[in-house]
Amino acid sequence: MSLDLAVIAITFGAIFIVELPDKTFIAALVLSTRYKPLAVWIGVGLAFGVQTVVAVTAGALVTLLDHRIVEAVAAVIFLAGAVVLFRSAPGADAEEKEQEEEYAARSTEERSFVGAAVASFLVLFAAEWGDLSQLLTISLVARFRDHVDVFLGAWSALLVVSGLAVIAGRVLLRCMRLSLLHYIGAAVCLLLAVVTVVQLVAG
Repeated sequence: MSLDLAVIAITFGAIFIVELPDKTFIAALVLSTRYKPLAVWIGVGLAFGVQTVVAVTAGALVTLLDHRIVEAVAAVIFLAGAVVLFRSAPGADAEEKEQEEEYAARSTEERSFVGAAVASFLVLFAAEWGDLSQLLTISLVARFRDHVDVFLGAWSALLVVSGLAVIAGRVLLRCMRLSLLHYIGAAVCLLLAVVTVVQLVAG
């Protein structure tokens, strides 16, 4: 089975943009200041992997419906994502401070490498359910009817985002405004919604 690089690239870009300003970036950053960064990245990456499998499976089940219904639902989710990101943008920078304090309070104990990986897995596993990136993954599977390539694109994006948080999260936060990233993410979601609607009408 050949890979569709276009689907992988589109999925990677969409998930990367919406996940970069997300609370999971802050969680990975804070955890990496408490535990060994590699242990944090492994734990976070495994949590993302499980959740991506669940999202892709849900998206694959959605594709069993009539294609017009599937595309309509995908368009609604994309549009909802745009609205959520746009509305949350003004307070994103202030919220980042609160999230740092919240995750710092959860990671005060000394842990071994394995313990740190398990703790990171549990924190991210609990935090990510129903997250926008999960909903977008479901929509992208429904949109492209390609669960393998969407999985690869989505999980790769999540691994890169968590890797950036662990390696250079503090530097990135000094260089970028989370509110701006929210607006960019909203624009990406809106574009995906428009494309899906156009194709729905044309089909």
